[in-house]
Amino acid sequence: MEVYETEEQQVDAIKSYWQKNGNAIIAGLVIGLSGFIGFNFYKEAQLEQELAVSDAYQTLVESAETQPDNFVASGERFITENKDSSYATLTALTLAKKATTDKDWAQAEKHLISAIEISKDEGIKAIATLRLARVQIQLNNLDAALTTLSATLPSSFKSSIEEVKGDAYLLQGKTDLARSSYQEAIEATSGKATPALRMKLDDLAQNITLK
Repeated sequence: MEVYETEEQQVDAIKSYWQKNGNAIIAGLVIGLSGFIGFNFYKEAQLEQELAVSDAYQTLVESAETQPDNFVASGERFITENKDSSYATLTALTLAKKATTDKDWAQAEKHLISAIEISKDEGIKAIATLRLARVQIQLNNLDAALTTLSATLPSSFKSSIEEVKGDAYLLQGKTDLARSSYQEAIEATSGKATPALRMKLDDLAQNITLK
């Protein structure tokens, strides 16, 4: 590093350095500041967009009560326009629930498949997958239900997965597989089975005994 004997030499050195590099420094500062402003603008625009989607979703949910006849069409349009939003998944689940209430199992299946495809959350995907398998059982598409349940899902859903598998196997007349699935469902909860699950296993054992 150079050593300057006087303040004048220091000033001359700074002037010389600035003349050689000043434009590059200014350009760097401008680019950096522009990037910062641009990033903040992007975040602000993103937030506004998320709020707009949230408001649209709230309006859609309210329309289920006020305009039930238009709800399905509005919901499907909302999903198409907001596929990258988590609200699209919630809308698909809501449409599936309505279809289930109406016992329109084919429509319920369609909306649950949509929820699985667009969701980025593994937990929500698992919930939609379990509901889809139950709907497919209602449609008597038992092989399809078992295929649906073969998807890789979080381990916390194992008990529910095995219980629904047991339901499908039982309807197929595969009692051994049904019993095995119900037992695995109970084991997955450390033996803390729900009353409904315990009853299924007890009824199955009784039916086998009677035969």
